[in-house]
Amino acid sequence: MKEEKVKRKIKIKKRLSPFQIIVLGFVGLVLIGTLLLMLPFSSTASGFASFQDALFTATSAVCVTGLIVKDTATYWTWFGQLIILILIQIGGLGVVTVVVGFAMRFGRKIGLMQRNTMQAAISAPQVGGIMRLTNFIIRTTLIIELIGAVCLAPTMIMEFGFFGGVWRAIFTSISAFCNAGFDLMGTREQFSSLVLFNSNIVVNTVIMLLIIIGGLGFSTWDDIRTNKLRIKRYRMQSRVILTMVFWLIFIPAVFFYFYEFSRPVWSEFSVLDKILASLFQAVTPRTAGFNTVSLSDMSETSLIVIIVLMLIGGAPGSTAGGMKTTTIAVLLATTASVFRRRSDANCYGRRIADDTVKNASTILMMYLVLFFVSSVAIGAIEGLSMMECMFEVASAIGTVGLTLGITTSLSIYSKLILIFLMFFGRVGGLTLIFATSGNKQDGARLPAESINVG
Repeated sequence: MKEEKVKRKIKIKKRLSPFQIIVLGFVGLVLIGTLLLMLPFSSTASGFASFQDALFTATSAVCVTGLIVKDTATYWTWFGQLIILILIQIGGLGVVTVVVGFAMRFGRKIGLMQRNTMQAAISAPQVGGIMRLTNFIIRTTLIIELIGAVCLAPTMIMEFGFFGGVWRAIFTSISAFCNAGFDLMGTREQFSSLVLFNSNIVVNTVIMLLIIIGGLGFSTWDDIRTNKLRIKRYRMQSRVILTMVFWLIFIPAVFFYFYEFSRPVWSEFSVLDKILASLFQAVTPRTAGFNTVSLSDMSETSLIVIIVLMLIGGAPGSTAGGMKTTTIAVLLATTASVFRRRSDANCYGRRIADDTVKNASTILMMYLVLFFVSSVAIGAIEGLSMMECMFEVASAIGTVGLTLGITTSLSIYSKLILIFLMFFGRVGGLTLIFATSGNKQDGARLPAESINVG
């Protein structure tokens, strides 16, 4: 009997692939967070928070999105805010990373299956050295968040008092590094995000750096630590990520400065204010969710640019969501290879594998289909303009958290759509597909035939 039970346990373990473990880990964390937020002392509501509000908030926190139906500072108690912060931290690092980190801390043996799962969770290049990388990720994360909180503390203390300022500095630092977008500034004005600090150089700079560092990806950190400024020794992926990050900040920032913030509506802004606002609005859509200006005052052209940035997102294996910068880079390299009539896509003197190109094309198609279908669905349900719906959907699927102010007024059906999109954006489309499809092998190759395209 004992032998049969052991065999059954082994079979169950074997059935769960790394992708299934990742998905189940996020689902479990969302459900636990929902139950904790429904406790009577988690919110200021009489009785307890409704299931749909708790579920939406827990999903947004675990998926480090930042879309909210209740103002975080005024609706949730200190305990509720602490639960949200813990969910953000675990969701940002990844459930598997945190579990493995605790197991290592208490001396538990980490098997090959756990190592493979960890590799899939953080997009590590190989299984070898995964435990060292996990230690490095957790240690570096805590150090960076602590430095961010210390830098933010003086400003927050001046604005909210000592204890309120310290708590907000810690909360904001973790939320920014994890690209979550949750804030506690609602005691000044509900749902105001960081508009209060739109001209504060320290707050703007610290938040932007935390967002960028969190969105670079854990393997990129490891490359920077190992090779320092010797960029030519970096892996191709790290070089691609750093290049894409630079251009995806520089080009939108220039656009926002010369187009958006030259409009009369922003005439009260000084040159420094416009520079800060341009940089911040270029950084935050990928995928942090803070804003320092009123998005409803921005032009539709600028909102379209923000939607594109939200869909792109950050780097793989990072705290950010979205299609990922590497996906766009691979598609651009593939396009360039077609234009030049080359058989393979190349980047930095390396050939990009065909499977990578297929995955990138699949991810793009999945995101675009979900983006348009969900936008139309919410528009039909709520009777809202397509701009508002597209912005909200892009924010959810990109795990950003920016909104034009429609989140709180949505029906339960639209909120369920956003919950699915947030989960999809954080866990990853291919992870969800691979988790449900199992380990299917290719059959016999069929005869090839050409199809004219374009």
